[in-house]
Amino acid sequence: MSKTEPTIEFHDGRLLQRLDLFLVSQGMGFNAGTEKRRRLHDAFALDALSDCQLAYMGMTRADIPAFVFADLLGNS
Repeated sequence: MSKTEPTIEFHDGRLLQRLDLFLVSQGMGFNAGTEKRRRLHDAFALDALSDCQLAYMGMTRADIPAFVFADLLGNS
């Protein structure tokens, strides 16, 4: 059997753009592509919530990237 990367289809690039801009702004010093792929499920799950649900959590859509990578970057 050969191992292949799963195919991921994106219908809305706004979340991916926010993730990319966040990671670039952090100056992580390594290629975060692998780490980003690991966290996409969480990011899309949060992005699927309504604005009201995010507000209840104290978040906006702009906060999703920082929340998803908080453990890696030491942000709380």
